[in-house]
Amino acid sequence: MSSFEILMPKMGESVQEATITKMFVKLNDQVEEDDVLFEIATDKVDSEIPSPVEGKIVEIRFKEDDLVPVGEVVAVIAMGDADDVADSPVAEQSAKEEVLVEETVVAEEVDDFKSESGRFYSPLVKSIAKNENISIQELDSIQGKGKDGRVQKQDVLNYLSQRNGSVVTPVEKAVQEPKPAAQEIEKPKVSMSVGAQDQIVEMDRMRRIIADHMVMSKHTSPHVTAMVEADVTDMVNWRNKVKDEFFKKEKTKLTFMPIIIEAVAKALREFPGINASVDGYNVILKKDINIGVAVALPSNNLIVPVIKNADHKNLIGLANDMNQLADDARNNKLGPDDIQGGTFTISNFGSFKNVMGTPIINQPQVAILAVGTIEKKPAVMETPAGDVIVPRQKMFLSLSYDHRVVDGALGGAFLRKIADYLEEIDINRSI
Repeated sequence: MSSFEILMPKMGESVQEATITKMFVKLNDQVEEDDVLFEIATDKVDSEIPSPVEGKIVEIRFKEDDLVPVGEVVAVIAMGDADDVADSPVAEQSAKEEVLVEETVVAEEVDDFKSESGRFYSPLVKSIAKNENISIQELDSIQGKGKDGRVQKQDVLNYLSQRNGSVVTPVEKAVQEPKPAAQEIEKPKVSMSVGAQDQIVEMDRMRRIIADHMVMSKHTSPHVTAMVEADVTDMVNWRNKVKDEFFKKEKTKLTFMPIIIEAVAKALREFPGINASVDGYNVILKKDINIGVAVALPSNNLIVPVIKNADHKNLIGLANDMNQLADDARNNKLGPDDIQGGTFTISNFGSFKNVMGTPIINQPQVAILAVGTIEKKPAVMETPAGDVIVPRQKMFLSLSYDHRVVDGALGGAFLRKIADYLEEIDINRSI
């Protein structure tokens, strides 16, 4: 009989830990290959972790709401005959440990510590509240960052820190927490009045993550935004000419976004200082060009799937990748790898008929491009017979960049190069 350790997977280069939001198995459960074992959440994505093997759960080292470092063993599966597994020393030891855990939980839980609102609190949260003299009314007022707004251990510790000032409580000293990947930014408190007819809607987990990420980005990078108006008449005419043939051959739509991604990838090759990240006083120039595109979800939230090695793909490959990732995003089918590793981001303001925008940089990148809606406008053109006013297809491009490492000359030249590529499309180009 052999055993298999289930490790907390690495969800991206910047992710060092994840929270277990749901356990689907318990001790002594028999699982088959690809059965979902547990669900995890990071600051970027939720994901279900399947079993790579068939066997019996003989050890579970973490529980729901635990914050687990990448690479830690979460569970152990014994592979082999079920009877052999049940009699194995590993199973016996795990069963003893499970009993001890259950006894500890029962001992810590306070029977009369019940929320009047019916809100669920884990035994650990209740134990901390009891030890720190937090009333049930105070506990009900704490905003939880767990799944569905569940109050976690760190939420209570953060509340204690605010209530007690900078004093480190005995509970904080006792709990051995992994160090967070990034320092939490203190949010300014804004006083406001709430009217009797006002509606209070709590942010869901994804919106809270987006909010924190945006505040962190503005706190980290001094943003500067440059804009150009590109004449994309040839791009529009070429796409209109080939889109039906493209769909017939490739079975996927040709939108303007793959054409824009292609132009951005070319420009990033010429301006590596934009395809970069900042680490203290070091600038990391990224070898790979991985372009993320913001996708609006039915929940009114945003997610940014990433096209890897975009500079190595032709227009067909970019269109296929973009359409598949966008479809997966809207149907909640993106995997962790689909949103990791981006080196540059595009936000399509034009999809909402907006003319232009000033996007916030997607950290740890140093720039983000916004594309506006395409509008037919009168434009002055030079001809041998003199200037004439003609209708042209125009689009604004906006580049927000990190002024710590990107100056106006670099940012402006890069943005102009993207516009040049879009304006100079060969109208006779084949697909």
